[in-house]
Amino acid sequence: MPKTQYSELLSGGEARHGGSGGERRAGSPNGPPSPRLAPGGFYALVVVVAALPLVAAEPGWTQWRGPGRDGFVAAADWPDGLSSERLERRWRIELGPSYSGPVLAGLGNGRTAVIVTETRDKKTEHVRAIDAATGAELWQAEWEGAMSVPFFAASNGSWIRATPCVDEGRVFVAGMRDVLVCLDAATGRENWRVDFMDAFESPLPSFGFVSSPLVIGEHVYVQAGGGFVKLDKASGEIVWRVLDDGGGMSGSAFSSPTLTMIGGLPQVLVQTRNDLAAVDPEQGTVLWKTPIKAFRGMNIVTPTVHNGKVFTTSYGGGSFLYAVDPASDEKPVEQLWRNKVQGYMSSPIVIGNHAYVHLRNQRFACLDLTSGEEAWITKPFGKYWSLVANGEMILALDETGELRLIRATPASFELVGEAKVAEDESWAHLAVEGRDIYVRDLEGLTAYRWQ
Repeated sequence: MPKTQYSELLSGGEARHGGSGGERRAGSPNGPPSPRLAPGGFYALVVVVAALPLVAAEPGWTQWRGPGRDGFVAAADWPDGLSSERLERRWRIELGPSYSGPVLAGLGNGRTAVIVTETRDKKTEHVRAIDAATGAELWQAEWEGAMSVPFFAASNGSWIRATPCVDEGRVFVAGMRDVLVCLDAATGRENWRVDFMDAFESPLPSFGFVSSPLVIGEHVYVQAGGGFVKLDKASGEIVWRVLDDGGGMSGSAFSSPTLTMIGGLPQVLVQTRNDLAAVDPEQGTVLWKTPIKAFRGMNIVTPTVHNGKVFTTSYGGGSFLYAVDPASDEKPVEQLWRNKVQGYMSSPIVIGNHAYVHLRNQRFACLDLTSGEEAWITKPFGKYWSLVANGEMILALDETGELRLIRATPASFELVGEAKVAEDESWAHLAVEGRDIYVRDLEGLTAYRWQ
């Protein structure tokens, strides 16, 4: 949901759960210290190419999975078909590799920047602002921050992973080495930086800082520092940390948090490596928690809420629907069903009473959320899809560079059209703003206009 809706959730007047909240760091009588900056060897360089006015109004695609972090866009109806002839390639820039999806930042006077990240020479991480109209670079920031990831993850490369978040003239970027950097969206100037390993004396996350930042009101939330952390978005001051998982190899989240309302209570859904939990965004109280089975803790997708129930899916565990009653001390969360089909890296789309899920076995499935039964499952496609929905239509970007338009119906898999939009692998999440489509492949960023 958009930021305005986040604010409405928090001011909804419902009684909140009390409790002492999370771990607090002494620095003020009841709160945390100012975060310590990274060591001297960790530097930032900002190249300002154009002086731009302050933000006026943000576009819709400012964060992970779009305005509501659920893959949906609120726009006029999309075109009724998709083919190479219906996509106008507006511009392309070459970039170093990244898994981060592009996001948009309003710059005032009708101007918009596309914010992208990259890793260069296995040494430094870069953030670049690109004029959405022309493809020209507006500014660039960089810092030392590379690392090597282990095991199976290394086959896809060791580069920056999390998608940034834009809010009120700020860009929040998660660096691989467990740092959160806040940049000015108009100039790229660094506002503040938090090194979570330094702040919490936590180990380096073995797979890097993967979770994408979430902004609610005056705070930014991240799964970092071996837990779930709330910070003041203006200063970077740490407010609390909960759900400590030890970080390192077995901890450190792969998923990204999202805000929802269940049982009249605003709560942030947080999927750790082993558990699905809900946290009060004000106090940090853990409202409920349940284990989610997954091979080597590969709980990767962002959970989805439908009719007050929570759907998630995991590698090695299956697909699950949970009923939640935060007011119940006896049984606040209950599993309603489990289906053996396993999602992996692709966060699902829920339309009507069905979840549309790209599976570990590379097939695409439609699951009935009432019964948990499969409506249909397709043949195999690529290893990863990023999904964006508008009404009953879904755009699916395959990691092979194929973009597909699918009509969401439980009757059958209905492919409406497709087009090749990238020659290199596309592991970053698709971004859609109106009829503008931004595709980040491993070698660059391409802007299309859908006709």
